[in-house]
Amino acid sequence: MSGTLYGVGVGPGDSELLTIKAHRIISASPVVAYPAPDDGVSFARAIVAEYLKEDQREIPIIIPMRVERFPAANVYDAAAVEISKCLADGKDVAVLCEGDPFFYGSFMYLFERLSGEYNCEIVPGVSSLMASASALKRPLAARNDILTVIPAPLDDEVILDRLNSGDAIAFIKIGRHFKRIRALIEEAGLLGRAGYLERVSLENQQVMPLADVSEEKAPYFSMILIYKGAEAWIKNLEMPVETLQTEDMA
Repeated sequence: MSGTLYGVGVGPGDSELLTIKAHRIISASPVVAYPAPDDGVSFARAIVAEYLKEDQREIPIIIPMRVERFPAANVYDAAAVEISKCLADGKDVAVLCEGDPFFYGSFMYLFERLSGEYNCEIVPGVSSLMASASALKRPLAARNDILTVIPAPLDDEVILDRLNSGDAIAFIKIGRHFKRIRALIEEAGLLGRAGYLERVSLENQQVMPLADVSEEKAPYFSMILIYKGAEAWIKNLEMPVETLQTEDMA
């Protein structure tokens, strides 16, 4: 019998946000695979490092950290071949995914290559979106509010349209697009309703009003949350930045 392929969400960074099921599967799987940059350590692996065992085989999936596009299909093709050999030998493989596997997660590319041939199970994880709302201490949406998730690389016209139509907005994949996104939010008259977060759930997390951020770039692990619905949650952003940071890092 072939092994089972597990897509395991490991959460936003805090190892205590790992689910009990994720911990059990990671601990029991003889093979653990994870995305890793070509110039540093794997964040997904770092989250669960304390739970890994010496006798487990590890398969790093090297993702080039470049501005220019790289042949991503080739990376996942090669990883799928290596993982499939383990599955064919009857070994379960746990593929680690930051946040949740199916919320903009890299695991979906392995899923589409392998799920048709092997048994596959998805283990949901705490997404950075949910963790960010908790850190900001402001609900995402309620009642009939429309929550819109906007990837920052989208064109300006698309982003402005989404800013105008949504009641609650979350920007992801900000990074080098930060300056442009901040300008678009200001153009839409929503700067005062936006919260900025980076490295949520980690010891060096930052939480503050977007209006107080002066940098032109943001780290990869950053998010902007905006609320323009009917609830009075926006008042939380009127707290001094020092208060937000102290409470959320305690």
